[in-house]
Amino acid sequence: MSLIVAGRFTTFADAEAAANRLFTAGFVQEDVTLFFVNPPGQHARFAIGGDQYADPQAAGASKGAGKGGAIGAVVGAAIGVALFSAFSSPFLVLVVAAGVGAYIGSLMGAMHSTRGGGQAPEREEAMHEVRGSGVLVAVHVSPDNQADAARVLREAGSLEVERAHGRWQHGRWADFDPTKDVEPIDPTPAGASASTRAEARADH
Repeated sequence: MSLIVAGRFTTFADAEAAANRLFTAGFVQEDVTLFFVNPPGQHARFAIGGDQYADPQAAGASKGAGKGGAIGAVVGAAIGVALFSAFSSPFLVLVVAAGVGAYIGSLMGAMHSTRGGGQAPEREEAMHEVRGSGVLVAVHVSPDNQADAARVLREAGSLEVERAHGRWQHGRWADFDPTKDVEPIDPTPAGASASTRAEARADH
């Protein structure tokens, strides 16, 4: 796996200017690439679109539908029996009532299981750095020059600077995954005190 440092810019012009700064600082063209990253949720990683194979909120829909259907069938059958006993209704009424009850129960069960409006994913996202949209300038670096690359990107106006491990092939980040969490690079030196780090975060 290769060590990669990347910065995100608003426009291609800003990203190209940052790349030129990297070349001036001694980085070679084969170790620098830039590309556009779509907004979260719009990466079209699947044929049907989107970033995930299934909506996390819909994970319990089938289970809820099955449970609701069973309950609805019982309730519907009970209503059918009551109608059959009270009004001497045909046996078909009992069957239809059970079927309608199962349908309504499955629908209500699925809706109940998927309710929440995305609250669970929001709580999870709050714990991670979500990658924003923009033009990413990625640099193939070594442990010795990664700090230099991060500094150049930051001075060029990068919205954020991150570090990642990936596969660098033919001058590009071959296995880039836009849905992975961002690992920000702390702009303060590794030996800085806790108070110095806190001041640096406050300045940014």
